[in-house]
Amino acid sequence: MNKVALITGATSGIGKATALKAAEAGFNIIITGRRSDRLEQLAREIQEKGVEVLPLHFDIRQQTAVQQAIENLTGNWRNIAVLVNNAGLAVGVSPIQEGVLDDWERMIDTNIKGLLYITRAVAPLMIANNAGHIVNLASIAGKEVYPGGNVYCATKHAVDALSKAMRTDMLKHNIKVTNIAPGMVETEFSIVRYKGDEEAARNVYKGMTPLTNEDIADTILFAITRPPHVCLNDIVIMPTAQANSRDVNKI
Repeated sequence: MNKVALITGATSGIGKATALKAAEAGFNIIITGRRSDRLEQLAREIQEKGVEVLPLHFDIRQQTAVQQAIENLTGNWRNIAVLVNNAGLAVGVSPIQEGVLDDWERMIDTNIKGLLYITRAVAPLMIANNAGHIVNLASIAGKEVYPGGNVYCATKHAVDALSKAMRTDMLKHNIKVTNIAPGMVETEFSIVRYKGDEEAARNVYKGMTPLTNEDIADTILFAITRPPHVCLNDIVIMPTAQANSRDVNKI
């Protein structure tokens, strides 16, 4: 029987690429997201890989919806072997004194609280099986800070800390926890951050070659397919042109 992998924020970007690669590797896939049309389209693509797929349409910021979705799982879908906490976003680049409260709430509710809600619901299922692997998508922004990153950096620092704490909490239950901290990845990330300003988003990556969704998905797949005795606790992955959050070699 195929292992089950649950991937949040699967309707685009890293989440979608991870779902497809995990399906190719033989996992049955649970995908979650807010955009039902994209969710159903991805489900069809996954089915073409010859594995089973279960799309769950909910907003990860809504604790009751998250809890109900997991409680309503039946059969083998309850045997979640891998949870990929991918759902997350950055909104705005204002300095702290000019911050937009709604932007802050969206980032905190998605990046921290949403991750906690789904982990709280899924972890007991893993503990019951005395096995599992939780992968948290953090960021280089969880290792450093930079101008205009204030609250986003704070949320990703929280993910970094939660990954370490989860690793200790889950240790006696034989559950792995991996924190993945990418640098610049060209997804919808910058379009969301700049609130639909596509030119500003393109300029983020202009003059350099960023990472791709597939690069991060490959990294996740590598982590979740290691032997049972191997856990990759923390992975920082950057494009060659980027040394840290602020030093980027642009031509």
